[in-house]
Amino acid sequence: MREKPDVLLATAREAARVAASVHEAAARDGDRRWVSEKTMSSDFVSDVDMKAQEAALEVISTRHPRHHILAEEEGGGRPGAEGTEYLWLVDPLDGTTNFLHGHPYHAASVAVWDGDGPLAAAVDARALGKTWFAARGRGAYENGERIQVSRTSRTDRYLLGTGFPFKAHDVLAPYLAELDRALRYTSGVRRTGAAAIDLAYVANGILDGFWEARLAPWDFGAGILLVTEAGGVAERVEGGRLDATPGSVMAANTREGLDRLREVLLGR
Repeated sequence: MREKPDVLLATAREAARVAASVHEAAARDGDRRWVSEKTMSSDFVSDVDMKAQEAALEVISTRHPRHHILAEEEGGGRPGAEGTEYLWLVDPLDGTTNFLHGHPYHAASVAVWDGDGPLAAAVDARALGKTWFAARGRGAYENGERIQVSRTSRTDRYLLGTGFPFKAHDVLAPYLAELDRALRYTSGVRRTGAAAIDLAYVANGILDGFWEARLAPWDFGAGILLVTEAGGVAERVEGGRLDATPGSVMAANTREGLDRLREVLLGR
């Protein structure tokens, strides 16, 4: 059975809202505990990640019990009913290290995809006072106001966002070569530590483009819909359509800009 886009968007927004409320309460109470490391000493999961994930998944599971869910933290994957095409991608706290240090660049990111890609998405960056949402074919919004990508047409004037592949040492060397070329042939590169916010900044025109060597689907699941609904383009760095699997991600304000940015990054 096909779900109504308005219903899916309402769920995405509510799930992101309750997760971000957990961030807000923990920050207010000074609860920034470093609970454990994942697979390496610089990759953390906090008690706030887990509580935020529980809150978001409760909203989704209650409203859409037949849907599949893929979430970042352990135990976050929940298979749905056989035959359902809907997959929820949840990052309960994108920018955990930022949060643990009191840095405001962190957010809850929630999206639902079907076989054609992202359908509805919400990113709630409570510490920044920003919420973004989008639904396929209905535009992208920041704090209720419709947003559009930048009009910058020259890649030498692009301001880019990126993320360091600190979990993926096998792609570090080629990434550093990409970073070198980006620094030489664009106007600058910024790294916030939260891909969902970076992609939202492409959508609202603060950034002209973004790339990262390897991201999980919950990292980009919401952000790429913000970009495309704001008039931009998002693909794999090496080319090809994004799907709900890990890999490289790039986005830009226009098709021409994306192609030129790819040439810069890959040294073509």
